[in-house]
Amino acid sequence: MKVKKPVLKAVWTLCLAAAYPLCVDGAGHDYFKLWLLAGIPFGVRRMFLWIAPKGFDIGGTAGVAALNFLVGGLNGGVIMVCQVGAAVFVLARGTVAGVVRLSHLRGRHIV
Repeated sequence: MKVKKPVLKAVWTLCLAAAYPLCVDGAGHDYFKLWLLAGIPFGVRRMFLWIAPKGFDIGGTAGVAALNFLVGGLNGGVIMVCQVGAAVFVLARGTVAGVVRLSHLRGRHIV
């Protein structure tokens, strides 16, 4: 079903928005942290694509892994916004198609 995948991604994004209390500090809201936390699951496939932590010591490996999480979170945030936009488009298109289909059925008189 074409609607199932975008709807699940939109629901997953809403679940990630539950991490919002983690992104509030004493000075106010930190939307950059929320962007990173919500983007990491969407960008997890791309995290270790550019820089693989090989041949480093412990500190270098941890630094490269942290950099990969930052890049993956930023890219994942962009991917998340695009996929939620696609989900809204698919749901709107399905709703319009359903209304048109029902209006055509209503116009017919079944005797």
